[in-house]
Amino acid sequence: MSLSAELRAFYDARQEQIPAGIREIMNRAGRDLSESGQARRALSVGARAPGFGLPCATGRTVTLDGLLAEGPVVLAFYRGAWCPYCNIALRSLQQHHDAIAARGARLVAVSPQIPDESLSLTEKHELVFDVLSDIGSDTARQYGLAYDLPGDLAGVYDKLGFDLKRVNGGHARTLPLPATYVIDRSGTIQWAFVDTDYTKRAEPADILAALDSLS
Repeated sequence: MSLSAELRAFYDARQEQIPAGIREIMNRAGRDLSESGQARRALSVGARAPGFGLPCATGRTVTLDGLLAEGPVVLAFYRGAWCPYCNIALRSLQQHHDAIAARGARLVAVSPQIPDESLSLTEKHELVFDVLSDIGSDTARQYGLAYDLPGDLAGVYDKLGFDLKRVNGGHARTLPLPATYVIDRSGTIQWAFVDTDYTKRAEPADILAALDSLS
Protein backbone atom coordinates (compact mmCIF):
# COMPACT_ATOMS: atom_id res chain seq x y z
CA MET A 1 0.00 0.00 0.00
CA SER A 2 1.30 3.46 -0.88
CA LEU A 3 1.72 6.03 1.88
CA SER A 4 -1.03 8.20 0.36
CA ALA A 5 -3.43 5.24 0.40
CA GLU A 6 -2.56 4.43 4.02
CA LEU A 7 -3.09 8.04 5.05
CA ARG A 8 -6.40 8.21 3.20
CA ALA A 9 -7.65 5.00 4.81
CA PHE A 10 -6.77 6.37 8.26
CA TYR A 11 -8.48 9.68 7.46
CA ASP A 12 -11.69 7.98 6.32
CA ALA A 13 -11.83 5.79 9.43
CA ARG A 14 -11.09 8.70 11.77
CA GLN A 15 -13.81 11.00 10.42
CA GLU A 16 -16.48 8.82 12.00
CA GLN A 17 -14.88 9.31 15.42
CA ILE A 18 -14.71 13.13 15.34
CA PRO A 19 -17.79 15.11 16.50
CA ALA A 20 -19.36 17.25 13.77
CA GLY A 21 -18.58 20.54 15.54
CA ILE A 22 -14.89 19.74 15.85
CA ARG A 23 -14.81 18.49 12.26
CA GLU A 24 -16.17 21.83 11.08
CA ILE A 25 -13.50 23.78 12.99
CA MET A 26 -10.77 21.57 11.53
CA ASN A 27 -12.16 21.79 8.01
CA ARG A 28 -12.55 25.57 8.17
CA ALA A 29 -8.98 26.00 9.43
CA GLY A 30 -7.75 23.76 6.63
CA ARG A 31 -9.60 25.77 3.98
CA ASP A 32 -8.30 29.06 5.34
CA LEU A 33 -4.71 27.81 5.40
CA SER A 34 -5.02 26.48 1.85
CA GLU A 35 -6.49 29.75 0.61
CA SER A 36 -3.72 31.75 2.32
CA GLY A 37 -1.30 30.68 -0.42
CA GLN A 38 1.43 29.84 2.07
CA ALA A 39 2.34 26.56 0.36
CA ARG A 40 3.07 28.46 -2.85
CA ARG A 41 5.29 30.92 -0.98
CA ALA A 42 7.36 28.24 0.76
CA LEU A 43 10.83 27.48 -0.56
CA SER A 44 10.82 25.23 -3.59
CA VAL A 45 13.06 23.78 -6.28
CA GLY A 46 16.06 25.89 -7.14
CA ALA A 47 16.17 27.78 -3.84
CA ARG A 48 19.16 27.70 -1.54
CA ALA A 49 18.32 25.61 1.53
CA PRO A 50 18.72 27.71 4.71
CA GLY A 51 21.32 26.29 7.06
CA PHE A 52 20.49 25.15 10.58
CA GLY A 53 21.97 23.72 13.72
CA LEU A 54 19.34 21.84 15.72
CA PRO A 55 19.46 19.39 18.63
CA CYS A 56 18.59 15.77 17.94
CA ALA A 57 16.69 13.54 20.37
CA THR A 58 19.83 12.92 22.46
CA GLY A 59 20.84 16.59 22.55
CA ARG A 60 23.62 16.44 19.95
CA THR A 61 23.56 19.37 17.53
CA VAL A 62 23.04 18.44 13.87
CA THR A 63 23.86 20.98 11.18
CA LEU A 64 22.79 21.06 7.56
CA ASP A 65 26.39 21.72 6.52
CA GLY A 66 27.52 18.63 8.41
CA LEU A 67 24.88 16.49 6.74
CA LEU A 68 25.67 17.81 3.27
CA ALA A 69 29.33 17.02 3.79
CA GLU A 70 28.30 13.35 3.68
CA GLY A 71 25.90 13.55 0.72
CA PRO A 72 22.43 14.78 -0.31
CA VAL A 73 19.86 15.37 2.41
CA VAL A 74 16.20 14.39 2.68
CA LEU A 75 14.69 16.93 5.08
CA ALA A 76 11.19 16.19 6.36
CA PHE A 77 9.19 18.67 8.46
CA TYR A 78 6.37 17.25 10.60
CA ARG A 79 4.00 18.61 13.25
CA GLY A 80 4.76 16.34 16.19
CA ALA A 81 4.34 12.96 17.81
CA TRP A 82 0.77 13.91 18.81
CA CYS A 83 -0.24 13.95 15.11
CA PRO A 84 -1.21 10.45 13.91
CA TYR A 85 -0.59 11.37 10.27
CA CYS A 86 2.96 12.37 11.18
CA ASN A 87 3.50 9.03 12.90
CA ILE A 88 2.30 7.13 9.84
CA ALA A 89 4.59 9.21 7.59
CA LEU A 90 7.62 8.76 9.87
CA ARG A 91 7.10 5.00 10.02
CA SER A 92 6.98 4.96 6.24
CA LEU A 93 10.24 6.92 6.05
CA GLN A 94 11.80 4.45 8.45
CA GLN A 95 10.74 1.60 6.17
CA HIS A 96 12.50 3.34 3.27
CA HIS A 97 15.55 4.48 5.22
CA ASP A 98 17.83 1.79 3.82
CA ALA A 99 16.84 2.68 0.26
CA ILE A 100 17.54 6.36 0.98
CA ALA A 101 20.90 5.55 2.56
CA ALA A 102 21.81 3.27 -0.36
CA ARG A 103 21.57 6.33 -2.58
CA GLY A 104 24.15 8.10 -0.42
CA ALA A 105 21.64 10.44 1.23
CA ARG A 106 21.00 11.37 4.85
CA LEU A 107 17.43 11.47 6.17
CA VAL A 108 16.46 13.85 8.97
CA ALA A 109 13.08 14.89 10.35
CA VAL A 110 12.31 18.21 12.03
CA SER A 111 9.47 19.22 14.34
CA PRO A 112 8.84 22.02 16.86
CA GLN A 113 8.88 19.52 19.74
CA ILE A 114 11.36 19.56 22.61
CA PRO A 115 14.13 16.88 22.49
CA ASP A 116 12.46 14.72 25.17
CA GLU A 117 9.38 14.36 22.97
CA SER A 118 11.56 13.54 19.97
CA LEU A 119 13.38 10.91 22.01
CA SER A 120 10.10 9.25 23.00
CA LEU A 121 9.01 9.26 19.36
CA THR A 122 12.34 7.82 18.19
CA GLU A 123 12.19 5.00 20.71
CA LYS A 124 8.51 4.21 20.10
CA HIS A 125 8.92 3.84 16.34
CA GLU A 126 12.53 2.58 16.45
CA LEU A 127 13.67 5.35 14.12
CA VAL A 128 17.30 5.13 13.02
CA PHE A 129 17.46 8.61 11.50
CA ASP A 130 17.88 11.86 13.42
CA VAL A 131 14.76 13.63 14.68
CA LEU A 132 15.55 17.30 15.32
CA SER A 133 13.92 19.89 17.56
CA ASP A 134 13.09 23.25 15.97
CA ILE A 135 11.67 24.92 19.09
CA GLY A 136 9.86 28.09 18.10
CA SER A 137 9.86 26.91 14.46
CA ASP A 138 12.64 29.33 13.48
CA THR A 139 14.05 26.90 10.90
CA ALA A 140 10.58 26.11 9.55
CA ARG A 141 10.01 29.86 9.24
CA GLN A 142 13.16 30.25 7.11
CA TYR A 143 11.74 27.63 4.73
CA GLY A 144 8.41 29.48 4.64
CA LEU A 145 6.57 26.70 6.48
CA ALA A 146 5.73 28.10 9.94
CA TYR A 147 2.18 29.27 10.64
CA ASP A 148 0.01 29.93 13.69
CA LEU A 149 -3.05 27.86 14.50
CA PRO A 150 -6.32 29.84 14.66
CA GLY A 151 -7.66 30.24 18.17
CA ASP A 152 -10.62 27.89 17.83
CA LEU A 153 -8.47 25.06 16.45
CA ALA A 154 -5.85 25.63 19.16
CA GLY A 155 -8.67 25.28 21.68
CA VAL A 156 -9.75 21.99 20.10
CA TYR A 157 -6.21 20.65 20.35
CA ASP A 158 -6.11 21.67 24.02
CA LYS A 159 -9.36 19.81 24.69
CA LEU A 160 -7.96 16.75 22.92
CA GLY A 161 -5.05 16.78 25.37
CA PHE A 162 -2.23 17.47 22.89
CA ASP A 163 -0.63 20.00 25.31
CA LEU A 164 1.27 21.79 22.57
CA LYS A 165 2.52 24.45 24.99
CA ARG A 166 4.52 21.80 26.86
CA VAL A 167 5.69 19.63 23.97
CA ASN A 168 6.63 22.66 21.85
CA GLY A 169 8.58 24.40 24.59
CA GLY A 170 6.09 27.22 25.16
CA HIS A 171 5.20 27.79 21.49
CA ALA A 172 1.73 26.29 21.58
CA ARG A 173 0.25 27.67 18.37
CA THR A 174 3.12 27.63 15.86
CA LEU A 175 3.46 24.60 13.59
CA PRO A 176 5.13 23.79 10.26
CA LEU A 177 3.35 22.82 7.09
CA PRO A 178 4.09 19.19 6.22
CA ALA A 179 7.04 19.38 3.83
CA THR A 180 9.86 17.27 2.46
CA TYR A 181 12.91 18.53 0.59
CA VAL A 182 15.66 16.77 -1.32
CA ILE A 183 18.77 18.96 -1.08
CA ASP A 184 21.87 18.30 -3.17
CA ARG A 185 25.41 18.56 -1.82
CA SER A 186 25.72 22.16 -2.98
CA GLY A 187 22.80 23.09 -0.70
CA THR A 188 20.27 23.60 -3.49
CA ILE A 189 16.73 22.26 -3.20
CA GLN A 190 16.26 19.82 -6.08
CA TRP A 191 12.83 18.42 -5.14
CA ALA A 192 10.10 19.67 -2.84
CA PHE A 193 6.78 18.56 -1.40
CA VAL A 194 4.79 21.17 0.54
CA ASP A 195 1.09 20.93 1.39
CA THR A 196 -1.21 22.82 3.73
CA ASP A 197 -3.20 19.58 4.22
CA TYR A 198 -1.60 17.71 7.14
CA THR A 199 -3.23 14.46 6.00
CA LYS A 200 -1.01 14.43 2.89
CA ARG A 201 2.73 13.66 2.83
CA ALA A 202 5.53 13.07 0.36
CA GLU A 203 5.40 9.62 -1.20
CA PRO A 204 8.64 7.69 -0.48
CA ALA A 205 8.78 6.45 -4.07
CA ASP A 206 8.87 10.07 -5.25
CA ILE A 207 11.67 10.88 -2.78
CA LEU A 208 13.71 7.95 -4.09
CA ALA A 209 13.10 9.03 -7.68
CA ALA A 210 14.29 12.53 -6.82
CA LEU A 211 17.48 11.11 -5.30
CA ASP A 212 18.02 8.96 -8.38
CA SER A 213 17.76 12.05 -10.56
CA LEU A 214 20.73 13.60 -8.73
CA SER A 215 23.08 10.93 -10.10
